[in-house]
Amino acid sequence: MRLRRAARVILVGAPGVGKGTQSERLLSRFPQLSAISSGDLLRHNVKNRTPLGINVEKTMRTGGLVPDETILRLITNEISQRGWLSGGRPSFMTLASAVSGDAVSAIDAAIDSSIPGIDTNPNAGASLSRQASEDPSASFLLDGFPRTAVQAERLDDIVPINWAVSLQTPFEVIMERISSRWVHEPSGRVYNTTFNAPRVPRRDDITGEPLVQRADDSEEVYRTRFQKFRETSEPLLEHYAKKGVLWEVHGHSSDEISPQLFQEFERQFL
Repeated sequence: MRLRRAARVILVGAPGVGKGTQSERLLSRFPQLSAISSGDLLRHNVKNRTPLGINVEKTMRTGGLVPDETILRLITNEISQRGWLSGGRPSFMTLASAVSGDAVSAIDAAIDSSIPGIDTNPNAGASLSRQASEDPSASFLLDGFPRTAVQAERLDDIVPINWAVSLQTPFEVIMERISSRWVHEPSGRVYNTTFNAPRVPRRDDITGEPLVQRADDSEEVYRTRFQKFRETSEPLLEHYAKKGVLWEVHGHSSDEISPQLFQEFERQFL
């Protein structure tokens, strides 16, 4: 199935709604879609000891938030490296592995200079939306960014999202799903007593070791996370609704949502 235009997609959903499952299914069904994860890009830079990775390593290790500007530059550089912005593919950026002095300014300048179309004037914002490729090969599913309306506005200046999907599952259904979740901590294997139960209750299928419930899977913790999600997601969804690219899908399970998601994706892009 060949797409007729570039699909630039984000999925928005409350914790536990199945966003990861739907992302995997979309990528599997539509091979022209590429996955771009802001978290993966950050971890790649940290692992490879790039100047940017060195700069953000401590922030990530202590659970702090990486500045929006850094994420935006990282995403823009990735998209540009793939040849999805006009102006040609930039040369691969290599900087000295040690960072000192005006490190942040040096990193920012290096990234900016490698991205075609960025104005390095500090008083000018990036303006790359008109350069975003509409070739179907430039299709991607962006994960981890944007999470707020402000981030979405900034992303619009670089590469505009043209399909934002809001995954909607009732709170009570998600809460039941989370409270039924058990984890084998050493491996990360996840079980659910309602649809993916372990063969022996509360025991890992592979090792037979005990399963545990995560502390943040409690109802009290989840309610706090859910409320925080609503506070940030409502302005985000409103932003995309005003742009005319928001689509909502409702379902009690991933298997209910997936067929609707596939059908609408095909209507939008095939």
